[in-house]
Amino acid sequence: MTDESVTTPGKLWGVGLGPGDPELVTVKAARVIAAADVIAFHSARHGRSISRSIAAPYMRPDQREEHLVYPVTTETTDHPGGYQGAIDEFYEQAAQRLAAHLAAGRSVALLAAGDPLFYSSYMHMHRRLADRFDAEIIPGITSVSAASAALGTPLVEGEQVLTVLPGTMPVDELTRRLRDTEAAAIMKLGRTYPVVRQALSDSGRLTDAYYVERASSTGQRILRAADVDEADVPYFSITLVPGPTPTTPPRVDSEPVAIQQTSAQAPEPAIARLGTTAVSAREFDSTTTGSTPHQSGQVVVVGLGPGAAEWTTREVHEALTEATDLVGYTTYLNRVPVRPGQRRHASDNRVESERAAMALDLAKRGARVAVVSSGDPGVFAMAAAVLEEAADPQWRGVPVRVLPGLTAANAVASRVGAPLGHDYAMISLSDRLKPWEVVAQRLSAVAAADMAIAIYNPASSQRTWQVGAMRDLLLEHRKPDTPVVLGRDVGGPTESVRVVPLAELDPAEVDMRTLLIIGASTTATLETDQGVRVYTSRRYAGIGDVTSTGA
Repeated sequence: MTDESVTTPGKLWGVGLGPGDPELVTVKAARVIAAADVIAFHSARHGRSISRSIAAPYMRPDQREEHLVYPVTTETTDHPGGYQGAIDEFYEQAAQRLAAHLAAGRSVALLAAGDPLFYSSYMHMHRRLADRFDAEIIPGITSVSAASAALGTPLVEGEQVLTVLPGTMPVDELTRRLRDTEAAAIMKLGRTYPVVRQALSDSGRLTDAYYVERASSTGQRILRAADVDEADVPYFSITLVPGPTPTTPPRVDSEPVAIQQTSAQAPEPAIARLGTTAVSAREFDSTTTGSTPHQSGQVVVVGLGPGAAEWTTREVHEALTEATDLVGYTTYLNRVPVRPGQRRHASDNRVESERAAMALDLAKRGARVAVVSSGDPGVFAMAAAVLEEAADPQWRGVPVRVLPGLTAANAVASRVGAPLGHDYAMISLSDRLKPWEVVAQRLSAVAAADMAIAIYNPASSQRTWQVGAMRDLLLEHRKPDTPVVLGRDVGGPTESVRVVPLAELDPAEVDMRTLLIIGASTTATLETDQGVRVYTSRRYAGIGDVTSTGA
């Protein structure tokens, strides 16, 4: 007799994503990403994951995510075991996190740029988990293949031997191996490039070697290895020494070139026909304008307003019309009319840093980029993300402007009167970027200060308990009959606005498209022929008439 309460362990998938272009993700990889319960991915401490940005078009909004952040990459560490000790401990802890999901019956897709078993972090998880859980590897296109395709010349032919070498090898050993092979691919560049160039020179291969940076991505660049600036080599680059003499000289770029990954006439990728919930790769179009750098490149962060087309300002309309490229969350970009010749770079709503970097990179190469937000871009939206990314020295000189938009809070308030007529605060309930303890502390402080509160991001499909926790916390400072405005999809086709007492606020009626306004002690309701009106008085008992420039 079987025990039906026993959970069947989940499956671990090592998903190869290919070199960077989302359209080079295999059909099987896209299907597994869309179906997985948990998406796991690595990044350095800056938090930006190339793997996640490649996979984003195929992910579902309701999927759990495990962000595995390396404690060190190239920097020093005070770990007692040194660099290797810190890394080994990290891999053990990461394996434990994934094992907890697998033991609970959840399938885990661990993302790997390129191929999972080709200089990838996936193998460290495979060694620690494959003996306990079912594991399957989905191969991906390697950076060697992508770089060779970009170069447009064969790497090897006939009986020639291709040797793949890490740039971290000592210069003498690297030199010896380059002398002994017909063709070579040298990976793991970055800070190692001076050693690699020395080995190429000492082996007599420098004049035949080519450098490919970010193959297949929008930042792809091809140079002769001898012409590369040693101070400007990213990790995601590779040096190729082809075996056969090229039929025609490989193309060499002085700047990153535009990679045409999709077009208006391109067929839908196969994933669109698989019957999954994955997003088409077209919605993560990362094509560029092909512009060369010039002074007109800029980033303008715009706010569309919360829903209704008439709430978008003329200034924003003009910026959208003048832009060569639009960057933003798919849902928001869909609100912007399509214009011939204008490129759209749509992505998932959780990759703000990657979106910001893409926009700045496009502008650095001459594009006029509009980063699209809903509401006002400076209120829990893309303005902060773009400016934070723009602080990186590589974007120095890229102009960034922010154009305001009507906020969701003001739009909801207008539907019922003036609940924000006096001092008020805006607080996001999302704990994705800050811990709940900080959210709770701020709620308590504002509630104690007797201010109205506009609550953004109150709930999502994965985050449902915070509304109830917020209500209970506020009831420690506010009366049970304090008015609460629930505005959902205000300005949109399914708009609804209700007013309920704080004690009767039902978390089940709140989702991510809802904005809440919690009243203060001076907030009152008024029954009218137009329905309930809500206002927060600017007067406190015992205080006389107040004159104000805003009166």
